[in-house]
Amino acid sequence: MSQLRDKTDDARVLPPRIIYYLMPTIADLFASEVVFPSTEGMSENLRPSPELVAIATRLIDAYGRGDGEIMTNLFSEDAAISYFGSGESESWRDNALRRGFSQYIRQVPKFRWNPEEIRAFEAGSFGWVETKGSIEGTENGRSAQVRNTMIFKLEKGVWKIVHVHNSIPANNAKSFGYEPRGFEELLDAALASPFELGQSGVATIMFTDIADSSTIAKTIGDTMWAEVVGRHLHLMQKHISDGGGTAVKSLGDGVMSSFVSARAALLTAQNIQQANTAETTEPKLQIRIGMHTGEVITSDADHFGTVVNKAARVAALASPNEIFVSDATQIMIGGSTDFHFTDQMSVPLKGLEGDHSISKLSWRSDD
Repeated sequence: MSQLRDKTDDARVLPPRIIYYLMPTIADLFASEVVFPSTEGMSENLRPSPELVAIATRLIDAYGRGDGEIMTNLFSEDAAISYFGSGESESWRDNALRRGFSQYIRQVPKFRWNPEEIRAFEAGSFGWVETKGSIEGTENGRSAQVRNTMIFKLEKGVWKIVHVHNSIPANNAKSFGYEPRGFEELLDAALASPFELGQSGVATIMFTDIADSSTIAKTIGDTMWAEVVGRHLHLMQKHISDGGGTAVKSLGDGVMSSFVSARAALLTAQNIQQANTAETTEPKLQIRIGMHTGEVITSDADHFGTVVNKAARVAALASPNEIFVSDATQIMIGGSTDFHFTDQMSVPLKGLEGDHSISKLSWRSDD
């Protein structure tokens, strides 16, 4: 094992340059020597932090494995916590971050982190870490340069994260083959504010979005796309309102809505698809819809999250121009002959235990 030294000159030849302190297993992993830098020029209250380097290293390794629990366990309870990534939509704060991060991290391609430089300092009850290095996808084989900053706060003797900024100096999709999905973003936003639902009791939660929206946006440009999305959201809100529902939240081109009646939700979904098919305006849009029915208690964030989470997962399985519903929604309408369901299947849903029965709701006259 490498011996600790207090000289910094040798750091110039270390591959990679790991500054300050790494736990021996991590040091061996990267075949690096452990080097303490000079503290010359630092104030008395500002000092290098070996502890924060070790914590940050474990966190990034966990991130790469898709283990969001390790990171969320170290989130501060302070409302000031925040996370920023490279993507335009990768920005969360407070409860949206606490509740949605574990779900978000599961969609990020798993990777190995190859650090080149790690610097960490602490001053009293605050500390920060900055890293530079590269990541290599273990599933897609892609690599990218990445920079990271973490800010920590001591809470009851334990370092807790109050801010994270991950930056890939290029578009996520181009550099690492990853782009956040619309339902994931809308789900995170919805879970952050359960009280916006405005009701307790049994409700049917419906998610809609535009299929292949990224491709359309790149083709027609930002200005025209903004007009398309604005028109689309206006029509969605009108259909939802006319159907007796409430538009709870929209994000990008996605809309989450709530209905007291499962029947009303099913009719609204059919009306949306029929109206969209009849639309002659270009670009021609294709819509995905999914829904789930369950007991929603707006004073219970966990209970709220389970129902909303499942509705989003059901919607994520729908292909363009399809409506998927959970078995719970079907049960609510009994043996009604007003609706025709096909393609019943039992599938696992991301973030939920076991298999779940879902079906496709027909909406065309020839289905």
